[in-house]
Amino acid sequence: MFASLWLLTRLPFRWQMHCGNGIGIVAGRLAQRRRHIAAVNLALCFPELNDAQRKCLLDAHFRALGRGIVETALCWWGPDSALRKQVKITGLQHLEQARARGKGVILLSAHFTTLELGGRLLAMHAPFHVLYRPHRNALFETVMQRARERRFEKAIARDDTRGLLASLKAGMPVWYAPDQNHGGPQSVFVPFFGVAAATLTSTARIARLSGAAVVPFFQTYLSDREGYLLTLCPALKDFPSDDAILDTARINSLIEDVVREMPEQYLWVHRRFKTRPEGEVYPY
Repeated sequence: MFASLWLLTRLPFRWQMHCGNGIGIVAGRLAQRRRHIAAVNLALCFPELNDAQRKCLLDAHFRALGRGIVETALCWWGPDSALRKQVKITGLQHLEQARARGKGVILLSAHFTTLELGGRLLAMHAPFHVLYRPHRNALFETVMQRARERRFEKAIARDDTRGLLASLKAGMPVWYAPDQNHGGPQSVFVPFFGVAAATLTSTARIARLSGAAVVPFFQTYLSDREGYLLTLCPALKDFPSDDAILDTARINSLIEDVVREMPEQYLWVHRRFKTRPEGEVYPY
């Protein structure tokens, strides 16, 4: 499998994306459980769309997932010379200005299908550390850990708060995506597409503990001719506030705005709404 993925990284970019689309089409037919989860999420988040429109969006999402597999391989093994031709970047000055404060930077992102490659592309322009969730498969974890450490200098396990704070204290940006449903006492219910979603409050908590600025960072697949756009936004103003719930709702609203611009590229196969407020029905 890894050999096949490596070989894909040696093809021309347009062929890579065509292969990814094909992988996604097959996955959309075979992975019925994940297709059901994504369909439920889209129905909850886009009630204004009719069934045919949501099916088109669902199919486009699985093509994006297929490209995401190829993009992950590019993150691990893609040559810099080829990747540089596929990336445009805007707002890099916002990261540089935030880092000049000397208290580190939280690079706030979200789980888009382009997440892994987006980090690799940004790493060619600016150094940063990455917060990640260890993979359950030992072989995948070994490969991914080595690739991340090679590309991002330091990879910090999601639960290693001390490691995260140490990187911020050293003035490093840390790439972080808080938009998945982890439940537990560190989550609160705040709206995401108008649906109550269990969301980690850790963005505000870490910013308060470290004094780090929060710079939103998102990546967009444009086309197999244009490549990718990396967008860094100005550091959030008046963040964190005295209200962690309002801060967390603000983060969700920011991510929602970006998702609406490229809905097929968000990770809808994740059970974003699996944790429900008391009395609500489990949707999946």
